[in-house]
Amino acid sequence: MNILNAILIDDEISNLKGLEQKLNKLFPQIKVLNTFQKPEDAICALQTSQPDLVFLDIEMPRINGFDLLSKLVKIDFQVIFITAYSEYAIEAFKQNAVDYVLKPIDDEELIVAVEKAIKIISEKKEFNNNCKLVDLLTSTLSNNKKIIVPTAKGLSFIPQEEVLHLEGYEGYTKIHLTNLTTVMSSYNLGHFEKLLSAVFFKCHKSHIVNLEKVRHFENEGYLLLENEERVPISKTNKKAFVKLFR
Repeated sequence: MNILNAILIDDEISNLKGLEQKLNKLFPQIKVLNTFQKPEDAICALQTSQPDLVFLDIEMPRINGFDLLSKLVKIDFQVIFITAYSEYAIEAFKQNAVDYVLKPIDDEELIVAVEKAIKIISEKKEFNNNCKLVDLLTSTLSNNKKIIVPTAKGLSFIPQEEVLHLEGYEGYTKIHLTNLTTVMSSYNLGHFEKLLSAVFFKCHKSHIVNLEKVRHFENEGYLLLENEERVPISKTNKKAFVKLFR
């Protein structure tokens, strides 16, 4: 069971104690690191060390919950707002809160909100771990001239010599292979540009070609690949391309 760290912020001590008791009973995997009655103290704590989850009262003297968040440079935690007023709900979601719970706190409502937060935190950590794994594998396999592409089914390890060209597409990258298939990656074109060997040439802001697969240069602004595909080459890159072969 993964332990999640939480901070509770409410100007009323009875609310803090009541919420902490409910969390201890319903969610033993949540460790309450600290509780704060003064929003100023909470801001100082959150600026130096951020938990996984923050339970935040909206109505507090001097600084309300929304203002508290606006004073933080970085927010790397999930927020559940605690409020006595349902009209704050819309504003709460504008602040990217996971959910809100009305006072007095109902156990079922609290369970729904916390389980939603736990799911988001878990998915975020899994994503970060996957990114670290990809980076590690990329550095390990770079000498073998393979590119690593995360897919829906796992990771694909593609030899660079099997790549015809890479096409940037709405923030994604479509990788065209010599066997006439394509692989779609959620990474943008810039990610792969850093990993490819010198045999690849960025001929257009949305296209990188494997120079060994280019069969013809067309004056009107296209490169013809060995699979008969025409890839655009920008005016600014034409001269640089021609110089490669002189």
